[in-house]
Amino acid sequence: MENATIYSVFKAVVKRQPDLPAVIDDSRTVTYGELDVMADAIMAQFYAEAPAAVGIVMNHGVLQIAAMLAVLKSGAAYVPAEPSLPQERVDYMMETAGATLVLTDAYCRRAVSDGASGDMADRSAPDGLAYILYTSGTSGKPKGVMIENHSVVNYAAAFDVEFSVGPGDRMLQYSVCSFDIFVEEVFAILLNGATVCVPPPAVRNASIPALMEFVERHGVTILDGFPYLLAEINKLDSLPPSVRLIISGGDVIRASYIDRLTRRGVKIYNTYGPSETTVCSNYYRVDNSEPLPDGTYPIGKPVAGVSVHILDEKLREVAPGDIGEICIAGEGLARGYAGNPPEQVNFTTLPDGSRIYRSGDLGRTLPDGNMVFLRRRDSQVMIMGRRVEPEEVEDVLDSCPWVDRGVVHANVDDNGLAYLTAYLVPREGCRLSFVREWLAARLADYMVPEFFVALKELPLTRRGKVDVAALPVVMKEGGV
Repeated sequence: MENATIYSVFKAVVKRQPDLPAVIDDSRTVTYGELDVMADAIMAQFYAEAPAAVGIVMNHGVLQIAAMLAVLKSGAAYVPAEPSLPQERVDYMMETAGATLVLTDAYCRRAVSDGASGDMADRSAPDGLAYILYTSGTSGKPKGVMIENHSVVNYAAAFDVEFSVGPGDRMLQYSVCSFDIFVEEVFAILLNGATVCVPPPAVRNASIPALMEFVERHGVTILDGFPYLLAEINKLDSLPPSVRLIISGGDVIRASYIDRLTRRGVKIYNTYGPSETTVCSNYYRVDNSEPLPDGTYPIGKPVAGVSVHILDEKLREVAPGDIGEICIAGEGLARGYAGNPPEQVNFTTLPDGSRIYRSGDLGRTLPDGNMVFLRRRDSQVMIMGRRVEPEEVEDVLDSCPWVDRGVVHANVDDNGLAYLTAYLVPREGCRLSFVREWLAARLADYMVPEFFVALKELPLTRRGKVDVAALPVVMKEGGV
């Protein structure tokens, strides 16, 4: 859709179906027309300020989504953060993103209550920034991925091409707002005229059966989540009959996670793609296919508007079947990172002038054209579906006043899931609670290591580097 933006496509849906439900939670149903009015009321509060980026630190729900639409219509980029994140981390994100205004629940409630609006033009532009998402960084600080409007519009269209989404479909909004699955759960749904269903915190943080009760009560048709969510749903005796599609993303999916689900007549997809390529770059349907010899599934073929290549170290196409780096180009490619961190070099230009993102993931192409993810090229791991650089966690550990020196290393359990172990040389008076509190105040909760090992000294190689092979391994029983 040429010259389209997230808000312009949303507005077209509003005009087409103003009275159909846009967002549902346990307390209310908001139509497309009502959601648009709410967004205008929120935007009226800051429209004259014209900030380039606006932080959104809000609980999940109707107001949060209206706030994002307000920011997008104003021409600014939104910077999302969960209210539960450490304040120091939120401050760093907002500062590096250039967010001069932060929206909260109280701010937006007052705005909607005032009901102020007016003839405010849509300032969004196809090449304007839509959002900045922060992920773990190798430099010891989180890095902000800058995504433009046209990339999200393209992804919403590609989502519809693959999954035929429209009025009558209802998507469970389960992901945290700082992960790109959230973009799929909200904007790939609203831009296609379907409905977003947001469970309250009591349900979101409760058991899987309680979540499925919410799904059944609201007639949810699409579930989207990490592989371990599927593995938990797989254990249930039944699935709500309204569910027609389950999408897995953020980590490797295994046949053992879905062996019962595949017999229940729902479509199940494996998806792949870094945040730097707008949610997903590849889709693969798994419920009607056989797993690979290692029990995992391919990541499939590129989505519409995106091209994916397997390249060697000199950025040349490898022979079919050979191992290379997964590199991504096309409409989904991010503008880059906020603040120009060292990882900016992962965005590069090929001799033919095309711009690509080097994912750092190694893969190969099967004879049928589907791609396979093999492993990371570096030390980055996935923890609960989120990318984590052990170096970032290690940097915070080393700054702890009760730690003389520390190192963080990732191991893998029996199910192939990564977990972090912190090895540290404690200073006098050190307690584990002190170290945990220090990390929890500066890192997202999923980044805090599961295990801590106190050592008199770290084992070193002859060159003075930490000898990772000599570190004791804390074994973890396989579990999802």
